Amino acid sequence: MAKHVLLNNVDHKDLRVITRRSADYGDAVMFATTFPAEFRNLQAHYPIVFLKVPDTGQFQPVALFGFTERDNLFLSDAGWDAAYVPLTVERQPFLIGLQQPGGSGSGEREMVIHVDLGSPRISTTEGERVFLEHGGITPFLDRINSVLHTIHLGIEGTPAFIEALLELDLLESFTLDVKLDDHSENRLAGFYMINEDRLSALGGDALEKLNRKGHLLAIYMAIASLSNFRALIDRKNRRLAAGAAS
Repeated sequence: MAKHVLLNNVDHKDLRVITRRSADYGDAVMFATTFPAEFRNLQAHYPIVFLKVPDTGQFQPVALFGFTERDNLFLSDAGWDAAYVPLTVERQPFLIGLQQPGGSGSGEREMVIHVDLGSPRISTTEGERVFLEHGGITPFLDRINSVLHTIHLGIEGTPAFIEALLELDLLESFTLDVKLDDHSENRLAGFYMINEDRLSALGGDALEKLNRKGHLLAIYMAIASLSNFRALIDRKNRRLAAGAAS
């Protein structure tokens, strides 16, 4: 059960975090939330698609790891099998919190770090130390702080990107039917992608506006990432073959 608390160097002076990548530590997930500023790093490894959040109806970009729930084809006995781990995965079990400065009830809220003490990654005997012996922050926590800050800025900028896509009718739902080497048939549905034909048909003014607002590179990165579906299918076939041989 999740137990989110404000991180501090008194209550959590002995806190350690297990950073190994494994299903035992919550990494058996089909996808992870991402944001346009991360697309360049993601597109070399993962398909970037869009999910419509049921509660809000808003679109959210995600990096896809598999074809079914809890199916992460990048997990192996050796850990995470890709050179880049999405930031919303790397940051676990830490979260972004916002609070009024100095505990006051007014003024602009500042970002603070929360930690999920219910996470299986939490330990006091193994893993990366969060605080130094006398209360200072470790290089590990400094990295987490940077990751959370990047996520915060990235997610803040996502609505404007999505709005630009919707304004130009560039998002479309898609269904991917996959026939695997074991002759089983799988269908990936419920996601959206950027329509490359509609993008190509845009006039110069629309493209210039997308570029001026900083959206065009992310659009091209998302489109380029779709070539990773072939590699994802290959991963699924290897996973099935290994299971059949064991």
